[in-house]
Amino acid sequence: MHTDLVAALDIGGTKIAGALVDGGGRLLVRAQRPTPARAGAADRVGAAVTEVLDELSAAADWPRAGAVGIGSAGPVDAKAGSVSPVNIPAWRDYPLVAQVRERAGGLPVTLVGDGVAIAAAEHWQGAARGRSDALCMVVSTGVGGGLVLGGQLHPGPTGNAGHIGHISVDMNGGICACGSRGCVESLASGPSIARYAGEAGWSPAPGDEASAAAVAASARAGDLVAIAAFDRAARALAAGIAATATLVEIEIAVIGGGVAGAGEVLFAPLRRELGRYATLSFVQGLEVVPAQMGTDAGLVGAAAACWKLLEDGGGTGGGGTGGR
Repeated sequence: MHTDLVAALDIGGTKIAGALVDGGGRLLVRAQRPTPARAGAADRVGAAVTEVLDELSAAADWPRAGAVGIGSAGPVDAKAGSVSPVNIPAWRDYPLVAQVRERAGGLPVTLVGDGVAIAAAEHWQGAARGRSDALCMVVSTGVGGGLVLGGQLHPGPTGNAGHIGHISVDMNGGICACGSRGCVESLASGPSIARYAGEAGWSPAPGDEASAAAVAASARAGDLVAIAAFDRAARALAAGIAATATLVEIEIAVIGGGVAGAGEVLFAPLRRELGRYATLSFVQGLEVVPAQMGTDAGLVGAAAACWKLLEDGGGTGGGGTGGR
């Protein structure tokens, strides 16, 4: 059988997306469902995954797919093939790989965290292409990340390495959704930015929602509270990035996600704050740049991990990890 495509799934708190992807990273067939907003039972979310897979498998090109790659909100457990996303409360130790493998006709399946998938995408096709050591992040409803070390994706034993959103940067900070205190995500995610601004007296323009995008618009217009909200987020991100760079010596940090869409409203204070935190000689040259892969990063990254699985000989274990 001619297998020159892979299937990719991108699973998050807002949407469950799927695609058939070729060896050049092109998405040939797409399917998408919203993640059930009030998923009181795990099977409601699982049904959405099944619907996406059924739509992909009905495509004429499906027989060309040799494996399935999954990038999921985490934590994930690639060894067990299960997921427990913080932002999908109905799923705890959910056996996602087994479900996908069964629905995909027994194809080999690989599972990585969504931040690892984004790192794989940016290293394969985006802003980290050609770089040996990189941190790639998504700053959106949550904050995640993945690492490229020595020119290879580094997912770690369970597929979660590089999860910078849950590095604590404020030991006296508030409780994060993960249970720890003062995590980067609790300070720099989109909802955190909007909440902080609202508590400080900011309000969106009439007809707009209280979102990070609305706060960014106010910051561009010179609203001091909105500017302070992004400065606070930038400080948390800078502290987390500097800690990561000090630990593993990355040369570039790539930042994508909805909050990164604020542009210089985020990146200008981030670069300034990074100068305060990345002080040792071997991290002072660290670059911070916007991501290039956009909303397709999760799918492209899941495909990249999947191609690596095939290059390494495939397999149908509980879960696998890898990078393009």
